[in-house]
Amino acid sequence: MKSIITISREFGSGGHSIGMLVAEKLGYHFYGRELVEKVAQISGFSTEFIKESGEYASAKSGILFSLATVGQYETSGMSMHDRLYLIQSKVIEDIAAEGNCVIVGRCADYILRDYKDCLHVFIYADMESRARRIVERYGEQDRPPKKRLEDKDQKRRVYYKNYTGRNWGETHNYDLCLDSSKLGIEACANLIVTACRE
Repeated sequence: MKSIITISREFGSGGHSIGMLVAEKLGYHFYGRELVEKVAQISGFSTEFIKESGEYASAKSGILFSLATVGQYETSGMSMHDRLYLIQSKVIEDIAAEGNCVIVGRCADYILRDYKDCLHVFIYADMESRARRIVERYGEQDRPPKKRLEDKDQKRRVYYKNYTGRNWGETHNYDLCLDSSKLGIEACANLIVTACRE
């Protein structure tokens, strides 16, 4: 039985909902927005800043992301983005030390890569399902849903590469990869629970 589950996900794939359901089925603590709040308490950054900067690059390319963080230095000589990443990492390690938890996003799969008691999951879905889901969840906006998805995915990909050196969504980084558009939220959650109990 694994005591820690990390869930990485494409934007709009339902990974957050799946994580909540897995935690409920296993009786585990769930950390999605709760993780953001913990990081906010420790860092002094606003929850809005953490939501946008703690998982997404501030630009769409690695070079632009690096340039965007230059000059945002504090007395410690560390950019706000780097400081936030280090604080998030420490919070995630502290949560993992307590065990029996589901952690969504925030590079948790990489941060806890050497923990033997972890199950690392990646949730993805087809573009149409994801577009429909974000409109249902967040409403219509000026930009088309597919454009919003592409932008979010690209920023998440750049952020992940910058801090882990790995490619986001690459299958060998995870123990289990599930297509929520084919399987559905409930079935994905059940498969994760079964894998966790093996």
